[in-house]
Amino acid sequence: MTETPASLPLAILTCRCPRCGGGKLFKGVLAVAPACPSCGLDLGQGDTGDAGAVLVIMLLGAIIGGLALWVEFRFEPRWWVHLLLWPTITLPAAIGAMRLAKSALITMQYRHRSSEMGQ
Repeated sequence: MTETPASLPLAILTCRCPRCGGGKLFKGVLAVAPACPSCGLDLGQGDTGDAGAVLVIMLLGAIIGGLALWVEFRFEPRWWVHLLLWPTITLPAAIGAMRLAKSALITMQYRHRSSEMGQ
């Protein structure tokens, strides 16, 4: 089966199959689909490990922590403002960043170790 491979950045940003670029990579919010519905690529063989989570925790923690300190010292809000503000910013940012990190890791694994993913 010879298919035109999907563009790396496009497959990562759209969270699509790294082989065909058509099928969805995720079956839920962060759960990887067992196989691509379009081309049948076995996505269950993609192993992202903890690399994506560690990267997201480190980067997002530094960014959110820095922003929290800046808001505290610049505006001096009440404590409940922090309680409302930071979870509403952190949760969607963490989920979005984790999806991109997982997508990037699976796509790069497909490109560089395609024999492990049934290719």
